Amino acid sequence: MRPPALFAFDLDGTVTAKEILPAIAEELGLGPELSLLTRMTLDGAIDFETSFRLRFTILRQVPLATVQRIAASIPLDPGITAFIRENAARCAIVTGNLDRWIEPLAEKLGCAVHASRSEERSGELRLASILDKGKTVREMAKAGNPVMAVGDAANDVPMFEAAAYGIAYGGVRPPAPALLAVADAVAHDAASLCRMLDGYL
Repeated sequence: MRPPALFAFDLDGTVTAKEILPAIAEELGLGPELSLLTRMTLDGAIDFETSFRLRFTILRQVPLATVQRIAASIPLDPGITAFIRENAARCAIVTGNLDRWIEPLAEKLGCAVHASRSEERSGELRLASILDKGKTVREMAKAGNPVMAVGDAANDVPMFEAAAYGIAYGGVRPPAPALLAVADAVAHDAASLCRMLDGYL
């Protein structure tokens, strides 16, 4: 009998119905600065680590409570969220986004969350480490469970390469070409995606 599959979900634009950091930036009047960086990162024109450090530098001046309030208002895809909640013990969010910023969304999902880590020093939020998605998925698979990965952007490529099966998801935007090149399947809406995932329960 094969071990049960685990599911690794990207957060931004996969579980959420819109990208988190651009939504925060738009409300704070920082849209042009972050939108270009985000778009270039999603397409793979700039590596995630460099981009995220730049975006963190822009947003670190914003009070944490403000960022969390905006993050809490970002809609989650109802179908994907229902799948995660119903199978919380086998699901994990694997996101490069910052742990403290996405706390309100993590609480709504109720599953394990692997994110870039922050630390507070002298009352200031600092970036402690940026998540390695490939390493995280390899850790998830150590017990012998196959991992099904779901994502939409170029920075999800390491996650797909480490997973047993990767589904490129195009619910919010078309999947990045680099991700399509390593994906095993493509889903363009939540219903189709959840049907695929149901096959591994």
